[in-house]
Amino acid sequence: MSGDQSRAIWDRARAFQSVIAEQGAMVTDADYLQPADILLDLYGEDIRARAFTTQDPLRGEQMLRPDFTVPVVQAHMAHGAEPARYTYMGKVFRKQEEDENRPTEYVQVGYEVFDGSDPAAADAEVFATIAGLLANVNVAPVTGDIGILRAAVQGLDTSERRRAALMRHLWRPRRFKSLLDRFSGVLPVPVSRSAMLAQGDPLANVGDVLGLRSRSEIAARIDALREDATTPPLSGMERELLDTLLAVRETAPNALTALRDISVDLGSISGAVDGLAARLDALSARGIDIDTLPFETAYGRTSMEYYDGFVFGFEAPAHLNLPPVATGGRYDALTTVLGGGTGVPAVGGVIRPAAVVAMEETQ
Repeated sequence: MSGDQSRAIWDRARAFQSVIAEQGAMVTDADYLQPADILLDLYGEDIRARAFTTQDPLRGEQMLRPDFTVPVVQAHMAHGAEPARYTYMGKVFRKQEEDENRPTEYVQVGYEVFDGSDPAAADAEVFATIAGLLANVNVAPVTGDIGILRAAVQGLDTSERRRAALMRHLWRPRRFKSLLDRFSGVLPVPVSRSAMLAQGDPLANVGDVLGLRSRSEIAARIDALREDATTPPLSGMERELLDTLLAVRETAPNALTALRDISVDLGSISGAVDGLAARLDALSARGIDIDTLPFETAYGRTSMEYYDGFVFGFEAPAHLNLPPVATGGRYDALTTVLGGGTGVPAVGGVIRPAAVVAMEETQ
């Protein structure tokens, strides 16, 4: 990257943050190094594939911040009061395993809102703010709602263990589908598992410890697998409803109509669908043309692990091979985790100024 490009990126970042701050957001920051244990608890070991790690003799394993949201939420839950609005600007660091042309460090400008008085209005505020900042940039918006999919899974007529497994793999579409196929009886139980579940005591000739697990831990796992093996399969109707739900990809008003139709038979999503309707009203009140606004139920499933409700992105034209110019969404559950069991409604979004500058250079 040339010096001129770097200056242009930082100039654009400062301009974006200035607009957000003028709306009443407090300017904040976060340390470059973040405790790895918190991020690992949130994301599991998957975060190691994307984050740069180092070892500190006193503080233990540390990570170069992969984003700002987690430390900002931590700081707010420790010291903040609602309502609150924050903006930040700085570099984040991500490994790139698939495209060597993607940078491993890049600038983000963010906007985080902690306000539970009207969640739909807060969603609309963040989306409309970022849409306004990108008004003169050739991007295409897309929206979704992870909360609708979560509600659908939580409402399935199956065991709590199976619902938990599906929720855990919501972010991994292939694994999620594989589990659905097995829980629906489409795929057989793996051969290795069938052998383990055979009659008799599979631990008869095993000592107290096998690998890193104790005999009691292994026995508990086998009992859980046997319980799962006797759980009735998901009904064909529920599986079909889930597939139909995941396939919804329409303009927002048409998507709302389709989701209301699905909710007649899948009642667990009714509340989340009502939330979508309220959000569309709030977006319209903010001047967003909802009649042309795209909506995809499955949007964000592979890249937005901590979001649990509204999600959105602003995409660059495909031929430019750029990452999303902006992304964001609602993360109420994250505040509960980082708040020690006490959470607050929260929504936020980030812009990549480098992507904006790259697009402007092509025009």
